[in-house]
Amino acid sequence: MLPQPARRPAAAAPAPERLTSDPPLPSPPLSRRWRLLPVLIVGLLWLLGLILAVVLALRWLPPPTTAFMLQSPVTPLRYKWVPAEHISNAMRHAVVASEDQKFFQHRGFDFEAIGDALDERRDGGRLRGASTISQQTAKNLFLWSGGGFARKGIEAAFTVLIETLWDKPRILEVYLNIAEFGPGIYGVEAAAQAFFGKRAAQITPEEAARLAAVLPSPRRWSAREPGPYVQERARWILGQMGHRPAAPESLPDEADAALPQTVIETAPAQGGDVDTRAFDEFEGEFGVPRPIDPDEPIGSASGEADAED
Repeated sequence: MLPQPARRPAAAAPAPERLTSDPPLPSPPLSRRWRLLPVLIVGLLWLLGLILAVVLALRWLPPPTTAFMLQSPVTPLRYKWVPAEHISNAMRHAVVASEDQKFFQHRGFDFEAIGDALDERRDGGRLRGASTISQQTAKNLFLWSGGGFARKGIEAAFTVLIETLWDKPRILEVYLNIAEFGPGIYGVEAAAQAFFGKRAAQITPEEAARLAAVLPSPRRWSAREPGPYVQERARWILGQMGHRPAAPESLPDEADAALPQTVIETAPAQGGDVDTRAFDEFEGEFGVPRPIDPDEPIGSASGEADAED
């Protein structure tokens, strides 16, 4: 028998191409994709409810602290809450004259002042503030310093809440108690004790004007040792309060470094630019500062806030 030729091994089948990536998974059903939406909505409603409850509670309760106090680089803080009847009327007149002369007319925003500030900026001037007392109260209580549209938007929302849930006397009372008047010195009671050795109910118009004059920059300017700009600004505030100033009627420019050193002198005048009838309208709610015994010792203004004096 003839030898059979050797069989060639069968050719191996070509290996399938290796996939470089896994195939895409099918998209989840629409119902699964949005199943977390109700949870997010409920969480947002809870957050809004909590914010509403806090703002409403502060309509009657003194805040134990504020966002600005928690961010203060100076410690320990000096902060003592006093009710409105323990604050001199001169101090209320001074901050309205200095910070927000339309406080009793607007609903939280002075759109005319905002427009003037934007026009001045477009004309090449510096961007000056146009915040109302209501906006400053909202910012000091709940937010942080600095600019940005996000913070401004949140500030506007809190301002609307405050203007809706509080009345004007309460807004002014809270503002005077939480505003920073010096490094680590919050509230008019702590400021009066630190700078003048007296209580907030005993502040004179001249002292009130000096305190109001430093509010735009309390960490740079001093109410205890006011420089030329602060002195001129205080004189202007006194004129707006209804006292005859010994300086020009216009608000001094911070950039003017040639202002002379002066002594504040005032005399009764026919009236300033602040409508004092607004204060008369709310006199019953503001209350009248109680008489204080001059021999009564002044308590410490440092530490936690006191709801009652």
